[in-house]
Amino acid sequence: METTSNLLKQRREKAESLAQSGVKLFSNTFKAPDPIIDILPQGEHLAPECHDDSGHSYRVAGRVMSMRKFGKAAFFHLQDASERLQIYARRDLLGEEVYDLFKKWDVGDIVGVEGRLFKTKTGELSLEATTLQMITKSLRPLPEKFHGLTDVETRYRQRYLDLIVNPEAREVFKKRVEIIRLIREFLNNRGYMEVETPMMQPVPGGATAKPFRTHHNALDMDLYLRIAPELYLKRLLVGGFEKVFEINRNFRNEGLSTRHNPEFTMLEFYQAYATYHDLMDLTEEMVSWLAHEVTGSMDISYQGTPVNLAPPWRRLTMEESLVQIGGLDPAVLEDDTAVMALAKQKGIELQPGAGPGKAKTELFELLVEERLIDPTFITSYPTEVSPLARRNEEDPTVTDRFELFITGREIANAFSELNDPIDQLQRFQKQIDERGEDEEIHPVLDRDYVRALEYGMPSAAGEGIGIDRLVMLLTDSPSIRDVILFPQMKPEIGE
Repeated sequence: METTSNLLKQRREKAESLAQSGVKLFSNTFKAPDPIIDILPQGEHLAPECHDDSGHSYRVAGRVMSMRKFGKAAFFHLQDASERLQIYARRDLLGEEVYDLFKKWDVGDIVGVEGRLFKTKTGELSLEATTLQMITKSLRPLPEKFHGLTDVETRYRQRYLDLIVNPEAREVFKKRVEIIRLIREFLNNRGYMEVETPMMQPVPGGATAKPFRTHHNALDMDLYLRIAPELYLKRLLVGGFEKVFEINRNFRNEGLSTRHNPEFTMLEFYQAYATYHDLMDLTEEMVSWLAHEVTGSMDISYQGTPVNLAPPWRRLTMEESLVQIGGLDPAVLEDDTAVMALAKQKGIELQPGAGPGKAKTELFELLVEERLIDPTFITSYPTEVSPLARRNEEDPTVTDRFELFITGREIANAFSELNDPIDQLQRFQKQIDERGEDEEIHPVLDRDYVRALEYGMPSAAGEGIGIDRLVMLLTDSPSIRDVILFPQMKPEIGE
């Protein structure tokens, strides 16, 4: 702590000295710098120890990332949003007054430079400075260059510092932006319309999760941050839009883990006159295409485990997966009493009123889910755990639903939509009647949604894909916090 305090003191003293010399520590006059990434190709033809004789001068601005001073000359690396470039500063070229002020600059300062290109005798492309300008004085030191910023909590809590010193962190978030752009491109090219739905809702719905609650003063009513946009997107199907999607922020008042953050991003899309089979085909096409566009291959590695994303993907019903992967006896799955007993034997605690459908789902999560490494669609979820999905016409105990699993985690959830308002009302009411102490089930049903269905919603299928988990997969990131710029954190000690 004492060392840090001394460094901060030294920085402030330098800043005061520069300010007294007339240097503007936080200026706003350096305009239109050239992106470093555009400059680098311009010097490729130069031989070592040769200058660009074209007479062209370049202007760059960025953060000083390293500094080597040699008395009458210095080298430092400048980093902008695109790349790094070495800068060469000479006293005889800049003038003694400017150079003496430059010697008070620190690693971390944001500066502007103008000069011409040359290559050092080691062949490194550099810019020989003819002018130097302080743009922003850094009052805090960056982490020591050889160790970087390795403390995980500090990286998440001070993401700005992580982005400054860890190039791999910047690349993850650049890829995240690219993945979202490509998703929009994929859906737009297939006739989907991007829409926006409320983030504050009078009745939380569309998923089973404990919501965050707030209060609207002017209306004197409680509102809930949305746990899912589903019921509003399906209202748009009622209204006549046939293909809609939203890339949305959802909020669920749940614990933190490597896979969960209370604020997260989802893609949800709905298509009229389609079934869950259509969305399996669409999802397979979209995710495999995304992988190829982002990584250059459909064969990727996630945390050392090879994953093959090339179609076709495996498709199993939940019961098939429990037999083939979970090792259960098919006869047990056909006996409701035996299934309930097996769940209890495996240490699964079921809420009062839970039936064999819930027991099978819990057994699946315990025995199968983590073993699904390559992409696998699990279909035929029990109606008991799927209150918004259409019942299967041949077996009403299951629904026309799938979940997609990759690397042992759920990536997507989809189903053929329930559009029978009577059935929907009954399922909502049954869910509320049996909620007990389950805070993830809201005690008030969304009657306006049922009313919308009474006007008639076309047959349709809908899907939600976890953007954060998809980005984790395609960037080989071990934790959801690695792909969220500002993940939720506990307060710092003393904060």
